[in-house]
Amino acid sequence: MGEKKGRPTPTRREAEAAARARAKAALDPKASRKQQRQFQMEKSRTIRQGIKDGDERYLPARDRGPVKRFIRDYVDHRLCMAEFAMPLLLASLLLSASGVVAAGNGIMNATLVVVVLDSVLLRFRLRRELKRRFPDESHKRTTLYALMRSLQLRFMRLPKTQVKLGQALPAHYR
Repeated sequence: MGEKKGRPTPTRREAEAAARARAKAALDPKASRKQQRQFQMEKSRTIRQGIKDGDERYLPARDRGPVKRFIRDYVDHRLCMAEFAMPLLLASLLLSASGVVAAGNGIMNATLVVVVLDSVLLRFRLRRELKRRFPDESHKRTTLYALMRSLQLRFMRLPKTQVKLGQALPAHYR
């Protein structure tokens, strides 16, 4: 059976009042545009909040499904070295600008090497875990999805992180 709609059925009086309000607004073009704009803003706000909360109904197709939810949780529960890349690269830039070019270049190169190594480890560990948890599912494009999520700063990730650092992942994803 389908999901419930999440709201009560309007009474006849409420439905007729809403229909009259729509008809009245349609007569006045300015009011009609204002009402349409408010409706679109409310709809956009609902969708944006649904994406932030990780509600499957509002997620884009690339983020839907139990495999993608697991990948998001897997990336979010571990500390990624890419999270430190921006501050370290900024420090490298400041050191290079202040005249200590060798130190700046060393920090930049070390940061890039550590991020690449962490990404390779993420790929292998994630693939092993995906094969164990989802043996019948396709794992195409999962590595790129995980890498893109791990390279984003934690507070900028959408959908927002659902698990904390180091938190144990659920045994099953539906």
